[in-house]
Amino acid sequence: MNGKKILFVSSELVPYLPENEVSLMSYETPRMVNSNGGQIRIFMPRYGNINERRHQLHEVIRLSGMNLVINDMDMPLIIKVASIPKERIQVYFIDNDEYFKRKATFTDKEGKLFPDNDQRAIFFAKGVMETVKKLNWSPDIIHVHGWMASLLPLYLKKYYADEPLFADSKIVLSVYGKTFEGELDKDMLKKITFDGIPEEEITSLGSPTYNNLLKVAVDFSDAVILASEDIPEELNSHIANLQKPVLSYVPVQEFEEAYANFYNTEVLK
Repeated sequence: MNGKKILFVSSELVPYLPENEVSLMSYETPRMVNSNGGQIRIFMPRYGNINERRHQLHEVIRLSGMNLVINDMDMPLIIKVASIPKERIQVYFIDNDEYFKRKATFTDKEGKLFPDNDQRAIFFAKGVMETVKKLNWSPDIIHVHGWMASLLPLYLKKYYADEPLFADSKIVLSVYGKTFEGELDKDMLKKITFDGIPEEEITSLGSPTYNNLLKVAVDFSDAVILASEDIPEELNSHIANLQKPVLSYVPVQEFEEAYANFYNTEVLK
């Protein structure tokens, strides 16, 4: 990993959100790369239930200020940063008052998915890419964790296809067990095709379930890590039918060598 640049893009991350499979591996994987001499950047959404004072988030004025067009609406992009103290790892937060100010992550008090989760996911994917462009930082690997980050492979390969900064970047997708029931907004497909992405390549998003979101993410990734023992059979079958490198599930206690070898021998070969 020495000298390799790896961009981590995650839905959730400890210590900023409660520990689960996604938030834990989103922390452990960059920590491993960092300790093995790799260069890392981490991005996650700045949900309203993240305590900015306790975690010492602050806005980066030079990176903030641009507007992202989401479904024909201009949405201001705010970038904040914080450091995970004991690891000396910096985290970039994608923020917008309309999408991320509410004091929750994905659902309301009744456990219902927020109706704009699809737009939040589009905003997050575009926000990460635009910020990395401003940083002028060309990653060797982009490692994606969690469904809120799952549109990034699609947007990188289609919307940012002509961006030279990412021309040689390889996308690794960690696939986890099902983390939401039901569907995102039924018009999600229209909002993505608004960005010039061909509908015929993402027809499954006509029904934006967890499985279909991840299928599209898998399709546009270069390699896949099965990051959970409990992956839906429908997703497993989809992954098995594709001709791309797949790393089988490895427990968190044993993942370091397996992930490092996968990066070096399968993704960067």
